[in-house]
Amino acid sequence: MENNVEQILSYWGGKPLEGARTIIQKYGYPHEATMSRLIWYNNGPWKRTIVYRESVPHYFPTPHPDFLEQTIDYKVPVNLFDDVAAYDGSVYVDRTKGEASAMCHKEEMNFLSLNLLNDIVTGQRDVQGAKNFYAHTAYMFSKHNISSPYTEGLLFPKQFNTADPGIMYFE
Repeated sequence: MENNVEQILSYWGGKPLEGARTIIQKYGYPHEATMSRLIWYNNGPWKRTIVYRESVPHYFPTPHPDFLEQTIDYKVPVNLFDDVAAYDGSVYVDRTKGEASAMCHKEEMNFLSLNLLNDIVTGQRDVQGAKNFYAHTAYMFSKHNISSPYTEGLLFPKQFNTADPGIMYFE
C-alpha cells in the first residue's frame, strides 16, 4: 500500500498534498487510495477521514481550500438542520447514516467546526455566536499559533446508534 500511495501522491500538489502528508504522518497510510482521494477508517476520534486531491474554495472565515473531510457518528435533530447549514456550509449532516462531517484544510479546524456544531445542537450557542467564536478561534490559531480546547479534540462524548433509517411506508 505504501508504494501505491506514494505513486498516487506524485500526481498531487499544493495544499492537498501537504494535508495528505500531515494526515499520513499522524495516522499512517490510508486504508484506501485512489488518484482522487485517500481514505482512513476509525483513525483517532474519526469514523472516517478523507483527503481529496481537488479542493473546494471556502471563504469562511477567510479564504482557504477545503480538502480534508472528517466524519463522526452524531445525531442532529431535524429541526436544527437549517441552523447547521446557516452556521457553516462545510459542516454537514447525514440523517440516514447518523453522521456529521466537517471539511476544511486542517484537522484542528474540523475539531473546531464539530465542537461548535455540538454547541449549537446542545443550545450552548446560537448560529451567530458559533460563527463569531469560530472566526476568532481560527484567527488566533492561524495567525498567532494559539490553540484552544476547541481545536485540540472533540469536547463531547462519542455517540452511538445515531442512524435514522426512516419510517417504512410500504412493504
